[in-house]
Amino acid sequence: MFGYYLTLALRSFKRNRVLTSLMVLIIAFGVSASMTSWSVFRAVSGDPIPWKSSRLFIPQIDNWGPNGRSRDGEPPQAMSYIDAMALMRDHKATLQSAMYQLAPSIVPPDSTLHPVNASGHGVFSEFFSMLDVPFQFGNAWNAQDDANRARVIVISDKLNKKLFSGRNSVGKSLNVEGTPYRIIGVLPHWNPQPRFYDVVNSGAFDSNVEDIFLPFNTAIDAGLDNQGNTNCYAPPQQPGFTGLQQSECVWIAYLALLDDATAVSAYRNYLQSYSSKQQQAGRFSWAPNLRLRSVTEWLQAREVVPSDTKISLLVALGLLVACLVNTIGLLLAKFLRRSSEIGVRRALGAPRRQIYLQFLVESGVIGFSGGVLGLLFTFLGISSVDWIFPKEIAELAQIDLPLLLLTLVLSVLATLLAGLYPTWRAAQVQPAWQLKSN
Repeated sequence: MFGYYLTLALRSFKRNRVLTSLMVLIIAFGVSASMTSWSVFRAVSGDPIPWKSSRLFIPQIDNWGPNGRSRDGEPPQAMSYIDAMALMRDHKATLQSAMYQLAPSIVPPDSTLHPVNASGHGVFSEFFSMLDVPFQFGNAWNAQDDANRARVIVISDKLNKKLFSGRNSVGKSLNVEGTPYRIIGVLPHWNPQPRFYDVVNSGAFDSNVEDIFLPFNTAIDAGLDNQGNTNCYAPPQQPGFTGLQQSECVWIAYLALLDDATAVSAYRNYLQSYSSKQQQAGRFSWAPNLRLRSVTEWLQAREVVPSDTKISLLVALGLLVACLVNTIGLLLAKFLRRSSEIGVRRALGAPRRQIYLQFLVESGVIGFSGGVLGLLFTFLGISSVDWIFPKEIAELAQIDLPLLLLTLVLSVLATLLAGLYPTWRAAQVQPAWQLKSN
């Protein structure tokens, strides 16, 4: 029976090619606009580490007091060096790492090459296992290297290709700001988006892969300045990088792995106790004010999803609705023009159920055709999103199998939905009236 209805639909398309083509084009345009916007929104709002995000937490400690707080009473979004080092020493989380942004100059081993400006972070050894960072060659340093201020370095595949032609460079020396460091690990392409581990300092989205990771204490001892955001409620009492470390300025990101709800509760109590001790010692003159958010909660609080993507998605969905309304009108006109055909079928004994099926199949075929054309439009749309969004966001929009399937399914379902009212009207045709009028 479906094959028969499909044949009727194809015959109808041939009789009304212009009208059918217009409906297919409208559906394709509406669906492709929605899918293009959805691909961008999905890319920027997705969970960057879904298998672990519920166990990764960002602590905040209020070291500025009521006068330095934002209107909503939020503590500073980063940490001071004093607080970050205290939390690292106490080590109340399963895994944890303080981190700050670096941008040193690297002198290539090949003297014919110019120095390279690299970007990266100073982190602790637990950073890599906490975030399941993959390695192409070698591995990360260990806690002993942290304690000994070892001059070791992990580099990206991109930097490895630039300096060592992509060969295994583990064990080789790399000159960073005039100091030699031993390469102990090379990462493959690893650039989670958003860059959840340091949203405040490095920004949420960055298409550039981080080039280097150095031991935090080693970077501090080497005097490698912070290249991220530095926020101060009051200026440091001493100048330079040393003065920054002794101040209440916030510039360090912090991440902690807590295995379960009990660990989360215990860590929150620890932060409360730590803040109370700072109050008792006279460093804080205010009641403890802290936050402990998971990665997803932190990204929501930071509003990392650009408002432009939300607006464009809403506009695209509105456009899809408008396209469906137009499709309803066109289908209604198309179906009611065939009232005589419907009347004859009903007079020959066809029940309303078969009329419903016939025209819903026809609507579904129009939707499928619009979906196929919509796939082409979606390809074109995604390749052109950099006209609207920043490059680092536009590059995240990708076409994959789920998006392709969703485009086809949305197109068919949307057209079937649009065809319900015209189909119902068509099924209400009274055969006696049609036969009499003919």
